[in-house]
Amino acid sequence: MNENGSPQRGFKSLSKRFAKVALDVGENRFQLLLLEFEEERQRVLGAFVLAVVIVAFSLLAGVAFTFVIVLAFWQTSPLAAVSVLAVVYAGTALFFMSRLAQLRRDWVSFSGTLSQLEKDRSCLTELLR
Repeated sequence: MNENGSPQRGFKSLSKRFAKVALDVGENRFQLLLLEFEEERQRVLGAFVLAVVIVAFSLLAGVAFTFVIVLAFWQTSPLAAVSVLAVVYAGTALFFMSRLAQLRRDWVSFSGTLSQLEKDRSCLTELLR
């Protein structure tokens, strides 16, 4: 071909390679996103199952504990026994509510995907300068 065709062919080859690399990077990031989504789903499911089990057994233990305390103090002061138990239960509930709020604040979903996308963006920014 003539000299004018050669740069066009080089540009065409370069753009094909760039498109292939962009598609490969996109596929890689999509696979990473799917993997992290599956890990997140497993973590949430595991946390939910543990929470259900904890709630069930805590309820059983709380009922048994309440029954024992009320029976033990029935003759002397049943109102004081029930009041003390109510304060203990409320304090425990507030403690675990604060723990749940902290867990929700610190929970970062898809951190690997986000960090890789940030690296890709900074790399592309450097290349385009």
